[in-house]
Amino acid sequence: MVHMARVRRKVREGELLYGVNSIVEALKAKRRKLISIYVAENAVKPFDRVRNHLPKHVKNVQRVPRNIIDRMTGSKEHMGVAAWFSPFQFKKNMFDPAKHPQILFLEGIQDVRNLGAILRSAHCTGITGVVLSQSNAAPLNAAAIKSSAGLCEHLDVHIAPTSASAIHNIRAAGYHLYMAMLGNHANAAEVDFCPPACLVIGNEAQGIDKNLSSSGTKITLPQINPDVSYNASVAAGILMFLMTSKSRQNTK
Repeated sequence: MVHMARVRRKVREGELLYGVNSIVEALKAKRRKLISIYVAENAVKPFDRVRNHLPKHVKNVQRVPRNIIDRMTGSKEHMGVAAWFSPFQFKKNMFDPAKHPQILFLEGIQDVRNLGAILRSAHCTGITGVVLSQSNAAPLNAAAIKSSAGLCEHLDVHIAPTSASAIHNIRAAGYHLYMAMLGNHANAAEVDFCPPACLVIGNEAQGIDKNLSSSGTKITLPQINPDVSYNASVAAGILMFLMTSKSRQNTK
């Protein structure tokens, strides 16, 4: 039987992930230590997917009623599996263009599901470095990790204290900034994205902060109706595909 007081103590030790993909990708990435794992009594097939990736030394698998995992995670979208891992290891310093020629800066994304979806696309398009702002932004928490299908576990992530400091340090590192914006700006499909390149995606409602928008090349995705716009995660996915594809062409 799981004692909730014991579970709460683990909060100080690590981070609780939930959902099969989140846990499997954390195990595949091998960047975190698995502390313990909890499986709902009827979650046979979901746990079979996890079991294939468990280290051989792991013995602490606890079978519990599904409502216990509901309470632990604060969600019913856990697929019957939750696990404590050591904390996500954020990169302390700004990225080196030689190692990360294309990076992403998310300036004020506030919805954890948008954050997760964007990080999922970042991994799929080949971006390995992501900068997040600590202020006025969604945290990279278990919900965001689940929304990324766990793929953010393979990314290097740096958290800057503010958006202004992030922009300053990205430019100082030598990156060319490309600011995703609405309006009459350069067509992203026609931009060269000179490496090293950093794509900047702004807040879902207001976009990139006006005080920062002149820090790089302003780009836009053409659309039929100027009064509407793409969802932030959809626009980010398209722009990341364009940037990584063209950046690779420019390095040939």
